[in-house]
Amino acid sequence: MAIKLNAQIRGRVGKGAARSVRKNKNVPAVIYGEKQAPVAIELNGRDFEALLKTPSLRTKLIEIDTENGHEDAMLMDIQYHPVSDAVVHADFKRIDVKKPVEVSVPVEVINADVSKGIKLGGVLNFAVRKVAVRGLVHNIPEKITVDLTDLNIGDSVHGTDLVLPDGVELGLHQAELAFATIGGKMPDEADANKNAAPAAAATDAKK
Repeated sequence: MAIKLNAQIRGRVGKGAARSVRKNKNVPAVIYGEKQAPVAIELNGRDFEALLKTPSLRTKLIEIDTENGHEDAMLMDIQYHPVSDAVVHADFKRIDVKKPVEVSVPVEVINADVSKGIKLGGVLNFAVRKVAVRGLVHNIPEKITVDLTDLNIGDSVHGTDLVLPDGVELGLHQAELAFATIGGKMPDEADANKNAAPAAAATDAKK
């Protein structure tokens, strides 16, 4: 579902103009892309702070309404003050809702508590927590889940194993990434190694 956002067109641009916007507790921003001229806008500071609490915000379509009309966009970047951590600027990229977009989507593991491999003493290595996907913005999921239930020690989940919504595909170079692996040794292998160590020591002692 699209997020609606109201904005005002900024008549002036530059550092001085941006400071004036921030003095009014608002956020200077820009909308660019789709081979159109950039548009400088001003966002209500309180509304934008509330917007930032939206889960997976950067995967969503944002419909920006100004006195000049309507813009379909996605949030691309937020700049923060190095000391106060307040938002000082935001960048939005125009999109055509009829064309695919490529974005990074969070990856989340579930059912670690009932995973076969973890129950046997394996250790979860959750190395890649985002995946690049491509699809129409309305089809992009907020997140992608990896179910660990049936994963055993030594098993891995690669990009090609991820379950994607219809109309969404992996981005470039994502297929062979190992997003989650359960490392460790199977119990029988670990026991064999434990038994082998005393035997080897006894053999060495006889020499």
